[in-house]
Amino acid sequence: MSYGVSAALQAAVFQQLVADAQVGALSGGAIYDAVPSGTVPQTYVTLGPEEVREASDKTGQGTLHRFTVSVVSEAAGFGAAKTLAGAVCDALDGAALTLDRGRLVGLWFERASARRTGTGGAIRQIDLRFRARVEDN
Repeated sequence: MSYGVSAALQAAVFQQLVADAQVGALSGGAIYDAVPSGTVPQTYVTLGPEEVREASDKTGQGTLHRFTVSVVSEAAGFGAAKTLAGAVCDALDGAALTLDRGRLVGLWFERASARRTGTGGAIRQIDLRFRARVEDN
């Protein structure tokens, strides 16, 4: 097994988030694969780090992907960020994504962490970690 299906998984996750009405409404459509330079919206969603390991078994060649989706917000308090993070989780946990390469066996929420960052803790960031099992065709 290889890292070959990673791009297909990332594209499918991104499309799932963009297509989700609740995530779109709560983020104002600010969903990024890479945060653009310059001014960004007060609240946005971005795809983050990924770890991949070989996970072939008797059912086929596979990889296990652990990836992060972050909600970043300058809004006061964590309320809005947590609501958006919940919508992201609802959109991805258990989703049946179609990949351009390979086949998604399952997608599960693993954990989240919420913290303040930036000068004086003005930015709230919630990192949602997901696990996906993918088999290559």
